[in-house]
Amino acid sequence: MNWEVIIKWLPKLAQGATLTLELVAIAVIAGLLLAIPLGIARSSKLWYVRSLPYAYIFFFRGTPLLVQLFLVYYGLAQFDAVRESALWPYLRDPFWCATVTMTLHTAAYIAEILRGAIQAIPPGEIEAARALGMSKPKAMFYIILPRAARIGLPAYSNEVILMLKASALASTVTLLELTGMARTIIARTYLPVEIFFAAGMFYLLMAYVLVRGFKLLERWLRVDACQGR
Repeated sequence: MNWEVIIKWLPKLAQGATLTLELVAIAVIAGLLLAIPLGIARSSKLWYVRSLPYAYIFFFRGTPLLVQLFLVYYGLAQFDAVRESALWPYLRDPFWCATVTMTLHTAAYIAEILRGAIQAIPPGEIEAARALGMSKPKAMFYIILPRAARIGLPAYSNEVILMLKASALASTVTLLELTGMARTIIARTYLPVEIFFAAGMFYLLMAYVLVRGFKLLERWLRVDACQGR
């Protein structure tokens, strides 16, 4: 193991890790915002309300993220309307293509997490909210969604970790995130073991920080819920 090479290229790998964190942060936050209405619609008892979200979720959960990324990065450029639109400067950028793809992909999974969390809420809590005279939107905002957030947080944290690891696929569209930067360095040094080892340590460190952060958040939510009783 050539430690001198690893130390030499650590700043470049750290630069790639920073881009990875930016990509994942935008994707999981935007995906969560998109997943909230999808999850609520999926939990509806009306078939025509849940059918469109079901089709969206079925597509993005049933196809590989890499295929979705290629469809966005290479496929959208085939349409003149897209190339002539105001969004084209962003859609031709590999960072935003990867961000859009990962957002749409993770939103499907988070929506299912939210649906399961909503269905796991004891019916008595919802009935109590209705007995207090709350409307359906008010009960959803003040009772159901906060309760579902506590229930679904462990599964959401797993999804964030999975997206962190899946972000390595962004290197296939020339994005110099952590894996892309590692591949570029290997092309110069011809030392794949050392560079991929260092990149792996970065992924482990980021995953560890995220896991610990979510554990603290879960603990805080449990304490907050107990104090609120």
